[in-house]
Amino acid sequence: MFISVFDIFKIGIGPSSSHTVGPMVAVHRYLDRIRGLAGAEQGAARITITLHGSLAFTGKGHATDKAVCLSLLGAQPDTLDPDRVEPMLASLQTEKRLNIPGLPEMAFNPDEDVVFDYGPPLALHANGMTFQLHDAGGSLIDTIIYYSIGGGFVVSEAELRKTTNEPVNELTTQNVPFPFSSAKQMLEMGAEAALSIAEMKLENECSDRSREDVETGIDKLWSAMDSCINRGITQAGILPGGLKVKRRAADIYQQLIREGRSNPLFEHNVVDWLGVYAMAVNEENAAGGRVVTAPTNGAAGVIPAVTRYYLDHCAGADQAGVRIFLLTAAAVGGIIKANASISGAEVGCQGEVGSASAMAAAGLCAALGGTNEQIENAAEIALEHHLGMTCDPIAGLVQVPCIERNALGAVKAVTAASLALRGDGSHFVPLDGCIETMRQTGMDMMEQYKETSQGGLAVNIVEC
Repeated sequence: MFISVFDIFKIGIGPSSSHTVGPMVAVHRYLDRIRGLAGAEQGAARITITLHGSLAFTGKGHATDKAVCLSLLGAQPDTLDPDRVEPMLASLQTEKRLNIPGLPEMAFNPDEDVVFDYGPPLALHANGMTFQLHDAGGSLIDTIIYYSIGGGFVVSEAELRKTTNEPVNELTTQNVPFPFSSAKQMLEMGAEAALSIAEMKLENECSDRSREDVETGIDKLWSAMDSCINRGITQAGILPGGLKVKRRAADIYQQLIREGRSNPLFEHNVVDWLGVYAMAVNEENAAGGRVVTAPTNGAAGVIPAVTRYYLDHCAGADQAGVRIFLLTAAAVGGIIKANASISGAEVGCQGEVGSASAMAAAGLCAALGGTNEQIENAAEIALEHHLGMTCDPIAGLVQVPCIERNALGAVKAVTAASLALRGDGSHFVPLDGCIETMRQTGMDMMEQYKETSQGGLAVNIVEC
């Protein structure tokens, strides 16, 4: 399957692409499956869903149980109104019944039928989900395992088993004009065709849809990202979950506005703008608001922040540059996903904020006129300096250290792009080598540092 810009960037809800959006996608896959089962139309009486590994350990903090319930009620991650979440869940808690189109009415008790398995994770991936369908007598009608592999991507156990011995290289199976599956191939194809990375990516996207549709879709993605920033810088209060983390983006934004009317200004104020853009998005994500996976929810603030920095602080920036930015970022993100991982539960936060920073660095470098070689260099610089970063959210919430971590990922992305633009593209460590290092580092990383909240800050900071 070709990893499209619309797969890397998906409109959804917070707080997590792998723990919220992915399980919602998995529920709809399962409902489609059982609607076609012989006998299910009459015999289905109960659905149970067991969450394994990281989905169990941090599922409460990531609202995985709520996400599953909302999907059973028909909600889709890209269209769900966040203001409808609590009323829908309250109704299900009271009625304890499901009315799923194409299936008989079924009993469903959220407290009993969503099971958190705190034992060892399933063998193939840390984010496993077992779905079971039972008849009125309790006999099993059907069962299947799905895995949420990061960024809202979901695969069945059978699909994942096909690729367990090597990285999932989805880019090579699509009939597109430029089927690059590595940064090396991307540079070689670009040189041969005399095209930029964004131009090649656009040609690939247009293989199954019109250019107008692609550009309209990209503009819609940026609009959703920008709206998330704009909402985030107006909201105040305490984030949900029990940590009593205060929203800070709105206050910082107002400080920056006031300081902008006076002189002199610190030169480093631009870093504060980057930070407030990123924090605004991730505070919205932590509150369960509408965000765009970029490439995940936990790292959703980096790319919007750097894109907004491009528009607000770079001379000559325009919407065409935003398209170049996002196409280039998606090309780099696809290579990382195909050859390593964007899942914190699989490789730690180097796969989430690290990947987002690399994508943002590449996008900004491209939008500012960088060559393909400089773009690849920018992505490598940003990713290299996130290697080894763990995923250790306190209380399993995407709040501490995640919100500030996005701000720092955005700063690193701009720094990486600037360094690359001041060179000629030649550098010591190739992006492909850095991606492979990230994969190996993630495989070597102890499980408690991979989105289980059993290590790092999650166990050394007292929850208040």
